[in-house]
Amino acid sequence: MLFSPIRAEYAVERAQSNKFSALFGLMLRIFDVSVVVVVGMVAYWLRFDTFDMPMEFQQAIARGVLFTMLSMGTFSMYRSWRGIGAVGEAFKLTGVWTVVFVLGVLYVALLKVQGVTSRLWWGYWFVGTVLASGAGRLICRQAAAWVRERGLDVRTAVVIGSNADAAHIVRTLERQRWAGIEVRGWFSTADGLQPALAGVPHLGDLAALAPYVESQHISQVWIALPVSEQAAIDRIITDLDHSTADIKFVPDLFGLQLLNHSVEQMAGLPVINLRASPLDGEARMVKGLEDRVLGALILMLIAPLLALIAIGVKLSSPGPVLFKQKRHGLDGKTIKVWKFRSMRLHDEHAGQVTQATKGDPRITAFGKFLRRTSLDELPQFINVLQGKMSIVGPRPHAVEHNHHYKVIVQNYMQRHRVKPGITGWAQVNGLRGETDTVDKMAARVEYDLHYMQNWSLLLDLRIIAMTVVRGFVGKAAY
Repeated sequence: MLFSPIRAEYAVERAQSNKFSALFGLMLRIFDVSVVVVVGMVAYWLRFDTFDMPMEFQQAIARGVLFTMLSMGTFSMYRSWRGIGAVGEAFKLTGVWTVVFVLGVLYVALLKVQGVTSRLWWGYWFVGTVLASGAGRLICRQAAAWVRERGLDVRTAVVIGSNADAAHIVRTLERQRWAGIEVRGWFSTADGLQPALAGVPHLGDLAALAPYVESQHISQVWIALPVSEQAAIDRIITDLDHSTADIKFVPDLFGLQLLNHSVEQMAGLPVINLRASPLDGEARMVKGLEDRVLGALILMLIAPLLALIAIGVKLSSPGPVLFKQKRHGLDGKTIKVWKFRSMRLHDEHAGQVTQATKGDPRITAFGKFLRRTSLDELPQFINVLQGKMSIVGPRPHAVEHNHHYKVIVQNYMQRHRVKPGITGWAQVNGLRGETDTVDKMAARVEYDLHYMQNWSLLLDLRIIAMTVVRGFVGKAAY
């Protein structure tokens, strides 16, 4: 069946999907670590004809495990490969293992570690690891396909239109269940003259699209309309401004000829991404590595300062040193952000978050100093190492504020297509602190979108430098 009308069943299926995705990710993590250890030992036996391994080689393998855990997570090797070809993943996997072994060799060479200079052992270890890891992922792919063909670990989708292209989308996704994309129904354009799409329920016209996508947590919106229906396509994109669902355009033949350079393969179908994550592929790898390396270095450098601040918070007023705030992270998912407590303990009404204002009596004297200097944000480097935040990115707002502003500030929720940051382009340009007017929030969003559209490693380093020079202290931070 392509559609289940019972929402409770959908919730159960979604939970099962997340469970299987997490299971496959955990299996791959354990497998990669095991491969590094086992292949390292076998490589030593092949080279020296014994398993009696000296401590230096054991330490090299332990470092290999550490570099593997760091690099594989940084380069997103445990993300779903849904719609990604096996050949492309094989090239990427080889590249990441190359990074792991280069780090290992550099460590030995720079620190002049004695006894681990056997080039043949390193060669056996590298080749064996790449082959074993690739074989494991191929098996995992087959297992994932088997699971998805049985209706588990799926992503939900809706189709706009009911022409031949729309029918082809539905037939292809139904036939290739390994891709794990399940069509829930289709929407007609405003004119209402489209014929029915066989085998798929009609969910309404475009007015019903955005509410349905949000309430049912739809992952993908597939547009199967002629290029000539520009007004309808524009309306779809506008209506989904506050949704993090991927929007995919399947053009007609004429459109394919015009827009061939934007086409990608998804479950064997040519599609054009009208909206997708601005940080993907190599950009995601580079930014992930930047966050992990700089985050770890900064945390080590500021550890004494964190201890002093913790003592100051404890002495300023009764209560915990740290507290967690619910925020929206990547793709709008809720995360818990760490901060030093700067206010006296108080109660908020359910569903309400009162922004701090100038002269706010809830803020302690020490807390005022922390907020003015942004030192209360330093524990968020822990969130960075957890992979929930970036050092540079759009600042996360309270969940309640997101619900309020997403309907009145255009493109507001598009900020959540990247990880939130400790500092950002808006903050170093003076847009910090209270957003008591819609214009202030709109300006902040404009700067955030500019950052996302123009991201580069150099821009991140520039923002970090600007934060150090002038971004810590701000008159608007209460």
